[in-house]
Amino acid sequence: MRPRPRPGFDRATAAAGVSAQFDQDATSYDRLVGANPGYHDHLRLSARRLGLPDAGAGAVLLDVGCGTGLSTAALVETYPQARVVAVDASAEMLARAREKSWPETVRFVHARAENLHDALAAEGLEGPFDGLLAAYLVRNLPDRDAGVGVLVDHLAPGAPIAVHEYAVADSAYSRGVWSAVCWAVIIPLGWRVTGDASLYRYLWRSVLAFDGLGRLEQRLRDAGLREVHTRPVDGWQRGIVHTVLGRR
Repeated sequence: MRPRPRPGFDRATAAAGVSAQFDQDATSYDRLVGANPGYHDHLRLSARRLGLPDAGAGAVLLDVGCGTGLSTAALVETYPQARVVAVDASAEMLARAREKSWPETVRFVHARAENLHDALAAEGLEGPFDGLLAAYLVRNLPDRDAGVGVLVDHLAPGAPIAVHEYAVADSAYSRGVWSAVCWAVIIPLGWRVTGDASLYRYLWRSVLAFDGLGRLEQRLRDAGLREVHTRPVDGWQRGIVHTVLGRR
């Protein structure tokens, strides 16, 4: 098992460059995450936990950090009557998403979370939105508190948010499982498929350096959310991946 990242790990600098790393590995991303048992099921689980009625009829949903559209697909499958606006900072990941088959109710926007308002306004999609899914996003934001604030600003009063994210800082057991899986499976597989494991070493480090659940929940409360609570996922990622829920 590898040790935790050394104190020299500069999270803010690494996060600022993560879009370029996702650009580099965009073509192989779906194949790699598809090898993770439960990955798609857990996204659908977090989407369902938004709890929107009537298959999303009349709702407009925001998917921030949509990547290649896997979280978008979870929203479309769960809420087929809703409209979905999907946003990502990586142009190449977004290009892979746009290549897939989507209903006319889905729109994609290229933007960083911190520039979300201007990017959506330019497309005539300002919101407010009736629900928001942020999958594996908050950990990668250069300024997490400001980024979460932007997300909350785009929610309609009473609208739910689901933050689907890693959080292992509170559990030595979860940190150990995460490091073991990264160095036994994720990093070697990333190297084998792409020839460069930089993104997957960043993934390992960034998860270990990220908030525990208590800190993450407090970030959401500080941004103005109420009813903040966490629900687990199943499988090997129990205690590692969580759905943190709140409501504006």
